[in-house]
Amino acid sequence: MIKVLENEFYYLDNFQRVLDWIAQRYEDLLIDEERAFIAAFPALPRPARALFVRMVMRKGELFRASKLSYAEIGCPLEAARALAPTGWVELDPVMNIDELFDLVVKPEIALIFQLKMHQNGAKKAEQLASLRPEFDDSRRFSNWYRDCPDTALRILVKPLCDRLRLIFFGNLHQDWTEFVLSDLGIYRFEQVEFSRASRGFRSRRDIELYLQIHACKERFDGGESPDAVLPDLPPRAPDNEWLASRREKLLYQIGQHYEKQKDYARAHDAYRDCAFTGARARAIRVLEKAARYAEAHALLLQAEAAPESDAERQHLLRIAPRLARKLGLPGSKARRPQPAERIDLCLPMPAGDWWVEGVVRDHLAHDEAPVFYVENALANAMFGLLCWPAIFCAIPGAFFHPFHRAPSDLHSPDFYQRRADQFDACLAQLDDGRYRATILRHFGEKSGIQSPFLLWDYLDQALLELALDCIPAEHLKRWCERILHDVKANRSGFPDLIQFWPAERRYRMIEVKGPGDRLQDNQLRWIDYCATHRMPVAVCYLQWEQSA
Repeated sequence: MIKVLENEFYYLDNFQRVLDWIAQRYEDLLIDEERAFIAAFPALPRPARALFVRMVMRKGELFRASKLSYAEIGCPLEAARALAPTGWVELDPVMNIDELFDLVVKPEIALIFQLKMHQNGAKKAEQLASLRPEFDDSRRFSNWYRDCPDTALRILVKPLCDRLRLIFFGNLHQDWTEFVLSDLGIYRFEQVEFSRASRGFRSRRDIELYLQIHACKERFDGGESPDAVLPDLPPRAPDNEWLASRREKLLYQIGQHYEKQKDYARAHDAYRDCAFTGARARAIRVLEKAARYAEAHALLLQAEAAPESDAERQHLLRIAPRLARKLGLPGSKARRPQPAERIDLCLPMPAGDWWVEGVVRDHLAHDEAPVFYVENALANAMFGLLCWPAIFCAIPGAFFHPFHRAPSDLHSPDFYQRRADQFDACLAQLDDGRYRATILRHFGEKSGIQSPFLLWDYLDQALLELALDCIPAEHLKRWCERILHDVKANRSGFPDLIQFWPAERRYRMIEVKGPGDRLQDNQLRWIDYCATHRMPVAVCYLQWEQSA
């Protein structure tokens, strides 16, 4: 029996762990309401605390007591009455007709409003629309639904609990289930050191900024006009990179929205003021679309002088000749990508279930040279295992709760620079031969622990040892260096297959393209990089035999 399931109040214990953690690490950032809640909560009777946490963990603010029946809590109304003096929960709350409809089922609507027979057949949303003009007031649940044996409850402090969850996790997309999944052993997390310097929020202003950005994102994702959202988007946080990145990402998405609407002026304004990766390239593109060629060319020259990434450099190489033609300027000779080996196959289409990469894998494999479908998994795994200590180094702002799958600044431009000494020490093992033992040791010690670079189900020791036998340390170092150059972009784009010749201690990477398929930009960049550095890479073009 799994221990967590033996503890009926596991969710209550986990909630209390969050409160204790926050009180210990963030007491100086809390407001009076939060301090009062953290102090008062443990003093309540256990059934009342348990009911409260159950309500916090469920969606919405309104509940029916009959739907809050839990064996370990007992009578939900008795527990709720113990909560009432706190002001956190209201019994028989006032609600409008929309909220009422969320609580009741369709047969109850007919009873409450004495609907006629033809109205009963309408959909619930249609019933609400027809009744809303007549019942535009708010009433207590008992006044809406007279003689109902049930009681309604409203939790009044959901925003407070969301703030506490935010302070603990550093985001609002992780929730209380993280504890359960961890306790059950479904997810395991690396244990890192926590210090005051590693806190995600360094001031109360940081918390408020996060909530403002999140509110703007919710409104934008909900379909509200960006024109209405942008004035409420707070300024960039100058001293909190991971928080600033959230703002920049939203601004980039707003720019994309304007661009799709062909509102190039507003799109350019958004991209111009945005520090998110790729925003400058999009700004050049929308200036070109708006026929503002001179401005686009000036920004292009600025970008060419200091490209932010290989992806931007690739984009500039495509757009530069067009802009030169538009402005009557001499075109520059672009560097041609290094060619990869080409494999052309024409095979009969297999029967039953199949996939293109699997067909090619099975055709090319033989006893002396097995082929594996690895795509991004193998290269990322070897990087992640070799550099594990650097990735999970507890530098300020990287980890601030026990459930991190990755450092919070993983995609920041200075991810490597902030850990340069640690990464350099890891990569130095590729120069003196220690890397093999390190990778295999970490594979055994860290197996199953969450990592942004490990897909454990796609990796086994036999494949890892074969790769270490056949891939030169120099090549592995090149892979690691390129991943570190731009983690977000360069974790993907690796070829689909890898073939090993164990007796010859060599390998070949193979990108597979079926009929009508073409190489994607990130694949082109990896293929060019590998070919440039004399790493064996091929592109296999598969066609199906035509039946007579």
